[in-house]
Amino acid sequence: MSAEIIDGKHIAQEMREQLKDRIKQLKEVTPGLAVILIGDNQASKTYVSMKQKACENLGIYSKLIKLPDTVTESALLDIIQQLNNDQTIHGILVQLPLPDHIGETAVIEAIDPSKDVDGFHPINIGRLQAGGEAFYPCTPNGIMKMLEFHHIDPKGKHAVVVGRSNIVGKPMGQLLLNESATVTYCHSKTSDLKTYTKQADIIIAAVGIRNLITADHIKDGAVVIDVGMNRDDNGKLCGDVDFEQCRQKASAITPVPGGVGPMTITMLLFNTVESAERFSR
Repeated sequence: MSAEIIDGKHIAQEMREQLKDRIKQLKEVTPGLAVILIGDNQASKTYVSMKQKACENLGIYSKLIKLPDTVTESALLDIIQQLNNDQTIHGILVQLPLPDHIGETAVIEAIDPSKDVDGFHPINIGRLQAGGEAFYPCTPNGIMKMLEFHHIDPKGKHAVVVGRSNIVGKPMGQLLLNESATVTYCHSKTSDLKTYTKQADIIIAAVGIRNLITADHIKDGAVVIDVGMNRDDNGKLCGDVDFEQCRQKASAITPVPGGVGPMTITMLLFNTVESAERFSR
């Protein structure tokens, strides 16, 4: 068996073409995304640049607010409040990580839930758990879109989520549960990880440990989704899954790079357009 490759680049491109059509239908409203970048973290600057380029390609208005890492928490919260009140802005994103003197929780909770296109606000998280209308975190929601694109129905399946972050692991499990999967959470401290992963029909690996999941961890025919972003000994990008081993046993698998990554920014754009549509109703 050689697994079907789940091509995130292709799925993301198809979704972006659909978003272009939705933006055209808005006519009098241009979706607007504000991104706040604090400090000079190179990875953050790269991510923000990618987001801005993606907005430009789709016709989304992008507003970048650069702040020094000495900015106070109160000053940042004031800026967020201004954006909450700005009718040209439909999505607000504060690029993480934040400087140590700024509370991440306070910043996330300051964003208007109706503009929280990252899906991190407690109100959106609560609505996710209740199965209601909300902005869902971009990476987990992107994975759900990938499964849907490949006609992989979680209903009745056993899904094992390896990871428990608020950004990926926890909401990932909830989205799968909302689609009637049976969900098991594991993490870096789980004893005898193989006991759980070998029972899985769907594995989501999101811990950040290179090659944590090997062929010995999966059963024949499992679907393997790799969220990890690591570097091998040669500095090459790789995931949490030993791709070459696991592709021989899995029925479908995501590569790194080119798998989950392209979907994350696409879902940010998706949420921004969705927010603009809600504001235009």
